[in-house]
Amino acid sequence: MNFIPVILWSDALVFLLLATIIAAVWYVRRHEHLLLPWRRVVHNSVAMVSLLLLSLLLTIGLLDTLHFRVALPQANGSDKVYSPEVLSVFDKLVEPLRAQTEKTYSEPFALRLYARESMSDAQGNIVRDFPRLKYGGAHLADESQRTADILKRALLGGGLGLLVGLLSFYLTHRTLHCASGCDLAASFTTMVLTTLIGAVVSLAAAYHVLGTDKVGQDVLYLSLKSIRTGLIIGTVTTLVTLPLALFLGVAAGYFRGWVDDVIQYIYTVLSSIPSVLLIAAMVLMMQLFIDKHADWFDLAILRADARLVALCLILGLTSWTGLCRLLRGETLKLREMEYIQAAQSFGVSGLRILARHIMPNVMHIVLIALVMDFSALVLAEAVLSYVGVGVDPTMISFGTMINGARLEMGREPMVWWALAAAFGFMLVLVLAANLFADAVRDAFDPRLNRTGP
Repeated sequence: MNFIPVILWSDALVFLLLATIIAAVWYVRRHEHLLLPWRRVVHNSVAMVSLLLLSLLLTIGLLDTLHFRVALPQANGSDKVYSPEVLSVFDKLVEPLRAQTEKTYSEPFALRLYARESMSDAQGNIVRDFPRLKYGGAHLADESQRTADILKRALLGGGLGLLVGLLSFYLTHRTLHCASGCDLAASFTTMVLTTLIGAVVSLAAAYHVLGTDKVGQDVLYLSLKSIRTGLIIGTVTTLVTLPLALFLGVAAGYFRGWVDDVIQYIYTVLSSIPSVLLIAAMVLMMQLFIDKHADWFDLAILRADARLVALCLILGLTSWTGLCRLLRGETLKLREMEYIQAAQSFGVSGLRILARHIMPNVMHIVLIALVMDFSALVLAEAVLSYVGVGVDPTMISFGTMINGARLEMGREPMVWWALAAAFGFMLVLVLAANLFADAVRDAFDPRLNRTGP
């Protein structure tokens, strides 16, 4: 093979989470009472539009999770040697965005750099001017053609994307034979997304759509790469949060007594410590451990990935208290129900009651809390990376993009597009997650009376 697969710790956790989700979907499909709330979600137009956006972002994140190393050119008879650079499937799909780097800053759709340089004119004189970009708009012989070329490429790519969206709409409605308001909203959103993606792909082939950063990297590429980091922080953290909150919460509510006192004491103490200071202290301790054992990480990406996984663990260890408190209160109410007392009267063990009667009846709270905490974790990563205690500086994320752009906001002329791109992509991710969380909360809320989907 000309490549060798690479599975990072974060990749393994993502695959584990994906397998858990698939198993949960299979389980829900076999139980009608669990499937009914999700049917309400499917019939919510806002939820489906949000789910389409999240699905697009999740697809980008999953493609960026499949890593590999390519083989280097070798002489005849020599052993195969692989590149120290670890790439992903997403990197190969957007190879021009990754490889075509400029010298320094350039504005979106610019043809020249953002800073003046000393250069020679046609007569050999040294002048201070803005040099042409190496890749952005390099196909244009006359700079006055830029506007017309941008419009042409946008219309061509958008038109092809719209055709794909219309074909998807036709095939979907012909196959499913449905035309409800929710379906029309989702189909309209699909056509808008395919049109936008088509226009961006067409333009990105010839221009830097969102400009370049200080070292000439394409900001659109950096923004898309940041999606994986945000998704991992928002989802993998649940692998730590969920077991702690679920088992400790229901144990405190059901067993009460000294068990309840100990668990309450633990989460009260954790809640009283400023979370940012606690996270910063634990991240710095983990970073010191990584620095002392640098021989364990023969590649730079392994070192950065170890810090990312450590950050997920730390955020999980410091964010389970709120869900635990909710589950304790719900379990205190459930243990007084007649069917629980009947099970106790028949001598059913406490662990069996927890597994068969308590946990299934608190899973709606778990699901709602996890979906709503996703956006908070994404924002937490941006804040922590901004103050320097988040992900590794070499890892691309929304926080590192904002941290790198903050110093450039005060220069003249101001470099605004890196910060705007990070803010825009993070806004779409968090807003879609919040809207979907609202729909899930409404669908699973037992206080809302519904007669059907």
